Amino acid sequence: MSSRSELNIPDLAGKRILVTGASAGIGAAVALGFLGQGARVAIHYGANRAGAERVAAGAADRAVVVHGDLADLADTERVVHEAARLLGGLDGIVNNGGNMLGRIPTAAATAEHFDRVVDLNARSVWQASITAVPYLRQAGGGFIINTTSIAARNGGGQGAVLYAAAKSFVSNLTRGQAKEFVADGIRVNAVAPGVIQTAFHDRYTPADLLSAQVGTIPMARAGTPEECVGAYLFLASKELSGYLTGQIIEVNGGQLMV
Repeated sequence: MSSRSELNIPDLAGKRILVTGASAGIGAAVALGFLGQGARVAIHYGANRAGAERVAAGAADRAVVVHGDLADLADTERVVHEAARLLGGLDGIVNNGGNMLGRIPTAAATAEHFDRVVDLNARSVWQASITAVPYLRQAGGGFIINTTSIAARNGGGQGAVLYAAAKSFVSNLTRGQAKEFVADGIRVNAVAPGVIQTAFHDRYTPADLLSAQVGTIPMARAGTPEECVGAYLFLASKELSGYLTGQIIEVNGGQLMV
């Protein structure tokens, strides 16, 4: 995974940033991107401790690893507080943690599945953000960047309706909280990845379905986690995007054009 160290965004150096779901995939690439800019990063993981430690290994003096189950609201709150304690405060948070938890048709979904998907993908973003805001205020302002999805706009693929609905919540939460927190100097934006080749699709998307999805992309291929990183760094940098809030950057190879 690239650290994006070839970029140079001076105002990110020294920033204290929590990235949730940062042990693999897009989250890991984003955490490495911030580390490559000289930021101090709390790398959250749910189950993949080895992955989180690999991300932290290249910048042990500026990276800390934090464990927690984002489907548990108390644990989500604890993750934010622990990250702030270890970093000495927070200048930004990237709410990237989430998971489809299986492709299950609406009529087959149990109440337990509903709660787990919504808690992990939607409610955790709410909880992490409101827990982080006091720290961002103490820092004189900062940023919240949420990871939503192309699924929030198109309803998701087979068996992914609930996941897509949860991501729609994240997209509208981004817009609403951007209005609420702007007076505190906190910018709230989001990145909406399309089909990105990660373990997410390895686990949940059969080869024929993935091929069909890629067939709708003008660039004729899936993206990579590293190709998402620039959008996050751009939104985190006040120097580059200081007049942006409530916006969603679509990173999807042209699959959805709005």
